[in-house]
Amino acid sequence: MTSRRSTAVCASTLAAALALGATACGGDPVTAAGGDGKALAGQTLTVAGVWSGAEQKNFQKVLDAFTAKTGAQTRFVSTGDNVSTVVGSKIEGGNAPDVVMVPQVGVLRQFAARKWLAPLPEKVEKSVDSNYAPVWKGYGSVDGTLYGLYFKASNKSTVWYSPDVLDQAGVQPPKTYDEMLAAARAVADSGTPAFAVAGEDGWTLTDWFENVYLSQAGPEKYDRLARHEIKWTDPSVVESLKTLSKLFSDDKLLAGGRNGALATDFPGSVEKVFGPKPEAGMVYEGDFVAGVAKDEFGRKIGEDAKFFPFPAVGGGKAPVVSGGDAAVVLKDGRNRKAADAFLEFLATPEAAAVWAAEGGFLSPNKALDTAAYGDPTLRATAESLVGAGDSVRFDMSDQAPASFGGTKGAGEWKILQDFLRDPSDPAATAAELEAAAAKAFRTANQG
Repeated sequence: MTSRRSTAVCASTLAAALALGATACGGDPVTAAGGDGKALAGQTLTVAGVWSGAEQKNFQKVLDAFTAKTGAQTRFVSTGDNVSTVVGSKIEGGNAPDVVMVPQVGVLRQFAARKWLAPLPEKVEKSVDSNYAPVWKGYGSVDGTLYGLYFKASNKSTVWYSPDVLDQAGVQPPKTYDEMLAAARAVADSGTPAFAVAGEDGWTLTDWFENVYLSQAGPEKYDRLARHEIKWTDPSVVESLKTLSKLFSDDKLLAGGRNGALATDFPGSVEKVFGPKPEAGMVYEGDFVAGVAKDEFGRKIGEDAKFFPFPAVGGGKAPVVSGGDAAVVLKDGRNRKAADAFLEFLATPEAAAVWAAEGGFLSPNKALDTAAYGDPTLRATAESLVGAGDSVRFDMSDQAPASFGGTKGAGEWKILQDFLRDPSDPAATAAELEAAAAKAFRTANQG
C-alpha cells in the first residue's frame, strides 16, 4: 500500500494525470491495457448498471478515466432496478452489454447459473487476492470461479443522528443495543421522537433485522440463514425479532408511531431527522444517508449530521453489514478485450479514487488509502468497512432469491412490514418468513 500522503496527492491529481496518459501514483506504470491512452483506440465498451442521477454522473468520471488511459470509448446503459430482466432481454436481442454492474449477490449467482458470465481475468483475481478481504472474493464467486469484482460498496451499519437532539437529551452515542434503547427513551422524554423508521420501504426493515441478527447470532449462523441452511423458525431468528420488537413495539420511540413509520419512505426518514422541520433525532441506514442529508437538506456531514456504528447486541460484536455492486463480464458482449481491460482498471486503487473523491462511494479495496475520500465522516465509514476484514457480511436479503428478499409487497419485505405494524408475536413472524423463504429457494433451485 502506498503511504497516506502519496495517495492523498494521487487522489487530487488523478484525473489530470490520466488525461495526459501519465503513470499511476508513486511512478508505477498504469497497468490496465497498457495505460498509454491508445491501446484500445477505436473500440467501444458498453457498461450497464442501475445507477442514475448523481451516481451515474460519478461513475461516468470512472469511465472517462478509463478512456483517458486506453483510448476506448464508453457507453453507459441504465437498467433501472430490474437488472436481470433488462440484461436478459438485451442478450436475447443480440445487444448484450460488455460489462454489467450487478447490485445483488443473488442476481450474480442467477447470471452465472444461466451461463451468461465469463470468468474474470487472472490479473483481476490476483488483485482481489492481494487487496480484498477473502469474503469479497467469496461473494463474487460461484462454485469456485470468480465472476464478479466488487467495485462499489456501502456500509449499512451506521446510525445517523442530530447532535443537537442528542445533546438536548443529555445522551452520548451508544455502544450497545440496550444503551441505544436507553438513549432513545431519553430523547423521547426530551420531547423529540427518537427514530425515524422508513417502514414504507421494506428493504430498510431487512437491514434492521440483519444488523441485529449478525451481532446477536454471529456470522456463522448469518451465513447459514442466508443460504437457507437453517430455517427462519430457528430460535436465533425468533430471538432477534424479539430484540427488534423492543424498539418497534414502543410507539413513543418512533416518529409518528408505527403507523407513521409505515407511511415513511427512505428519503422521508432522512428528512424527518435532517430536514427543515426535524421530527426525530436518529435514523438508521447505510452511509448513503449522508448524501441525502447533504445534497437535499444542506447538512454539514460531521458537524450537524453525524453517525455512530450500529451497536453490539447482547454479548455479540458490533455488526458490519454491507451492500455493493459487482462488475461482471458477459459472454455475449461484443468487446471482450475492452471488458477485461476495464475490469483490470476497476481492480486498481486509482479507479476507486476517482469516485471516492466525489463522495457517495466506498471501496472494499484495501489498497485505496482512506485519504482519498473527500471528508472525514466518509473516511470513517470506509475505515469501518475495510477494518471489518472478513467479518463483514453482505446484505442477507440481497443474497436471497428476489421473490423472498427483493420484491416490494412480498416475501421478507412485506412480512417485516407486518411485523412493524404488530410486533407482538415474533414466533409467528418467523414462521411466515420460513414459509416464504422455503418456497422462494425451492423455486430458485428448480429453475
